[in-house]
Amino acid sequence: MTNLNLSDEWNGILLKLKKWARINSPWAIHYNSGSCNGCDIEILATLTPRYDAERLGVKLQGSPRHADVLICTGPVTLQSRDRLRRIYEQMPDPKFVVAVGSCAISGGVFQGCYNVVGHIDEVIPVDAYVPGCPPRPEAIIDGLVKLLTALKQGDPPPTERPTELELENYDAATI
Repeated sequence: MTNLNLSDEWNGILLKLKKWARINSPWAIHYNSGSCNGCDIEILATLTPRYDAERLGVKLQGSPRHADVLICTGPVTLQSRDRLRRIYEQMPDPKFVVAVGSCAISGGVFQGCYNVVGHIDEVIPVDAYVPGCPPRPEAIIDGLVKLLTALKQGDPPPTERPTELELENYDAATI
């Protein structure tokens, strides 16, 4: 943050206001880095009135320059690797990344293909993981809520990638 030559008290108030706004109204951008579109359909279902992610303040943005959260789906392909990095670098700090779906977390069924680089966290740092193939809208909302809760408490978001066994046994209906 640029220092506006305000007193320390006003700088503290300004920081608290920015944190409150970021937590209560996260703007997200979605990027498909090479998936089958199953996760993309579920992300769009999350934004519909039935699940209504906007009640949490989540708004889908068209520009990375206005987004706080990057929602990524699919394995990273050779074509999309540089684009994904560029989108991530265009986002203002602090920025957060959510990997949605088995392919984004581990490469999924595309792991080992000739044009697949790997999973999302091999290219950019990931703050939250939403496993499933495809994950249900409830699981996507749960991942966003866990990210926002960690930010509200001042803790860094948990960044442990689920193991293959956890991915196989994951059931979004238990959320």
